[in-house]
Amino acid sequence: MNTVKLKLTILFEEPFWVGILEKWDENYKVAKVIFGSEPRDSEIYEFILSKYYNIKFSIAKDEEIFSDKKINPKRLQRKIKEEVKNKGIGTKAQQALKEELKTNKLQRKAFKKEKKELKEKIKFQLKQEKKKDKKRGH
Repeated sequence: MNTVKLKLTILFEEPFWVGILEKWDENYKVAKVIFGSEPRDSEIYEFILSKYYNIKFSIAKDEEIFSDKKINPKRLQRKIKEEVKNKGIGTKAQQALKEELKTNKLQRKAFKKEKKELKEKIKFQLKQEKKKDKKRGH
């Protein structure tokens, strides 16, 4: 049986409220979601139910798989309190997001380069055709 662990951290990054989704299944994945105004609990719940499957997570990283053993409720409460007090994104999540942004940037750059080369090629062909037409005369 596959178990998926999901953690949503909501924080304020000027000027919007942002959610960082961390997901552990066979490996570690991260996604960043922009909420805009401060989301209420009901909005967060609705978001997870309706838009979870449309979220694009980063490329999977092989990380240690989370332990599946039960955590004492009091220990879980302390852990949650620590994380709320810690305010911020975990370094692992930050690194994964930065890496995802970097790969997306490289992909965009390559796509733009191909598009630009294609435009230049078409422009060159048009110039050549005009040149031939001029040489032929009217």
